[in-house]
Order: sequence, then structure tokens, then C-alpha cells
Amino acid sequence: MLNRRNFLTAAVGVAAATGLTACAKDDGSTSSSSSSSDGGGGKITLGFSQVGSESGWRSANTDSVKSAAKEAGYTLKFSDAQQKQENQISAIRSYIAQKVDVIAFSPVVVTGWDAILKEAKAAKIPVVLTDRSVESDESLFVTLVGSDFTDEGRRAAKILEKVLDKAGHKGKVKIAQLEGTTGAAPAIERAKGFKEVMDAEHKDDWEIVVSQTGDFTRAGGKQVMAAFLQSNPDINVLYAHNDDMGLGAIQAIEAAGKKPGKDILIVTVDGVKDGFIAMSEGKINAIVECNPLLGPQLMEVVQKVKDGEKVERWIKTEESDFMQDQAKDALPTRKY
Repeated sequence: MLNRRNFLTAAVGVAAATGLTACAKDDGSTSSSSSSSDGGGGKITLGFSQVGSESGWRSANTDSVKSAAKEAGYTLKFSDAQQKQENQISAIRSYIAQKVDVIAFSPVVVTGWDAILKEAKAAKIPVVLTDRSVESDESLFVTLVGSDFTDEGRRAAKILEKVLDKAGHKGKVKIAQLEGTTGAAPAIERAKGFKEVMDAEHKDDWEIVVSQTGDFTRAGGKQVMAAFLQSNPDINVLYAHNDDMGLGAIQAIEAAGKKPGKDILIVTVDGVKDGFIAMSEGKINAIVECNPLLGPQLMEVVQKVKDGEKVERWIKTEESDFMQDQAKDALPTRKY
């Protein structure tokens, strides 16, 4: 898997070569009325395969991509994979057959992409990863537009320290972890970053007593948290890999007669509006932001690729951490 912090320029030579090739071809869908400047006078056609619509974050990400493509004057061919890798592979293969200029996708999981990426490369169509990384030959894609999930996990652990201190917690910290989709980059890396801090600084007082995937969905978070409370009723901290699972877990905690944010301290990742509402109500103690508004950055990369320009590392870093007492002030500014 890519180390996002040390993610070097990926396949710059490939980007330039494929970008120039894309400029020269005509797939029958170009238009001289495009407001973008693509070097060939025609409209850029972008094929984009989204993971699905499993969460508020994902919906905001989709909206960002669609609106940014429209603003850039690109023709967008969009597909929703419904969280199935086979659907994404089928969509990408369709984009190759349609001879789009650039393919972008947010991979469901990190493995199993070599064959389809090689097909795109053979067709001389550049590929840009968004949001999530893959375990593959870096020469098969141009770059990654996304967040540092490992660092988000570290930030979640560090903000939990503040939450525990503010709550005046004493004694063993018994953590339940709601993981994202099994095999997905954010699930793997957010768990890794959190554990790095826990092992280095809290080996004696923190313990993850139970950990299971909630598949990034609210329903999954509710179901799994209910099971956690049955098997481990003494849990006093919940770390959820996204807000939606945390929101589902809150329902299970309340159903069990406990107070979320008090009896069980809760730290989540994302920063969607519903998460901020729960935080303003005292039910979530802290949120590590993962900004979904990647559309504008993605369109800038697509333009550079299409023009044959050099594309270097592209990691979004404009993210913040929020404690419960900041929620009411920050809530009105939430754009997603």
C-alpha cells in the first residue's frame, strides 16, 4: 500500500505520455463549446467510479466531484459501485471501451486492481486515484488525490487523550473500535495510526478490547455496537472510523440505557454535519476531520494530465480536529 506521507511523484513519465496521447485522440464525445482549456480545443471526458453512497461523507464527495466537473466544463461519466469491487472493475472497463480521456476512481479495497489498471495503461488512458490508495505498481496510475488516513488515526488517538483528560477519566481505557470496510485503505490506515500512538504512549492504560467492521454505514455501526455492549459491557471509549458508524453506535448505546459522550466517550473521523449535530448535543466528544470536497483538486489534476503536464504528489491536508465544546460554533460553517 502507498505510504501517503512518503508518497513520491507517481508515474510522471506515464502521466505525460498518456496525457499527450489523450489530447490527440477523438472519442466522438468532444465539444468545442467546453469552457476548459485542454490543449486540443475539445471537452475533456472523465470516467469516474465512486465506491458507493454508504455515508454522508461519500455523498458529499460525490456532489463535489459532480459539481466540480460541471464547473470545469468536463463531460462526466459517473458510476456508483455500491461498495462492490466487481462493479468498479466493470465500470472502468466500460470507460476504457468508451475511450474516455481520463479515468478516476475511489477504490473499494486496496488489492485486486493490477489487471484492470494494465488494461487502462495499454489503452493509453491515464488513471487517477481519489480518496483511497491501492496496493499496485505505481506506474499503472498517475497520482493520488486524497487524505493521509494513517495520520488521521494518529490524530484520533491524540484527541482522545484530550477527551479523557477533560472528562477526568481515571483507570483503564477500554476501547471498542468500529472499523471501516474490510480491506479498504481508510480502515487499514486509521486503525494503524491509532495503534501507533496507543502502543507508543499508552501501552499500560489503553486497550482495544473489541474491534470489528461496521462497513462505514450507520446501520452497521448500530448492529456491531449492540453486539459489543453484549460481549463487553465495561467499554468506556468508542473509536469509530467514520461519523456514520459512530451515529449508529449512539443509537445502540442509548438503547442499552447508557449515555453516549459520558458513559462511553466517543471519537469519530470525518466531520459531516450529522456528526457535528451529535457533537453539539454532547453525544460525540471529538471528531477528526476528513474533508470530502476533493472535486476541485481532482479536476485540476485531470486538466494537467490531459495537457501532458507534470503531476506530482497530491495529498489534501486542509483538515482540522474538533472537540465537543467547539461543535456549536463550527456547526453553522459545515458545508457537508
